[in-house]
Amino acid sequence: MKTLVLGGARSGKTRHSLGLAEGMGLETIYLATGWAGDAEMTERIARHRAERGAHWTTIEEQIDLPRVLVKESRADRVMLVDCLTLWLSNVMFAELDVEAMSDALVSAMPRMAGPVIFVSNEVGLGIVPENALSRRFRDAQGRLNQAVAGAAERVVFVAAGLPLVLKDSEGRGQASV
Repeated sequence: MKTLVLGGARSGKTRHSLGLAEGMGLETIYLATGWAGDAEMTERIARHRAERGAHWTTIEEQIDLPRVLVKESRADRVMLVDCLTLWLSNVMFAELDVEAMSDALVSAMPRMAGPVIFVSNEVGLGIVPENALSRRFRDAQGRLNQAVAGAAERVVFVAAGLPLVLKDSEGRGQASV
């Protein structure tokens, strides 16, 4: 099953995703898309590692997410991708084709052999960004989230630490808690 967990910054989406993954009783793989480019990010990464605990295996991949997910996913392990927002930022800053990379990720989802949980920020609920790059990112993130949500069997929105199921395995779009 492929699950998309959306939410705003510090909404509890990663904590919720960790709980989902650990509740499956499978080997747990954390696929980190961020990198320690400064002291604050180094501290953030260390804090995330401590929160996960030693039973998680971490794989770092900033760009070629589809390839790694297809290669590393197995029926006996759950992979948690944290997060699509940082991945998209990496793709944009590398000046790669955002649409092609997003399409490649969504196209790879059926070839992922085991459960995958994607964490992503919902960036379209705030004010319109002031500059063109930020608006382009917000639009690309919205399109990516829609595409992954369409391909996922389950979509959960997290706000204030509370999960709201937007789509279940039957593909129904009715929200429930």
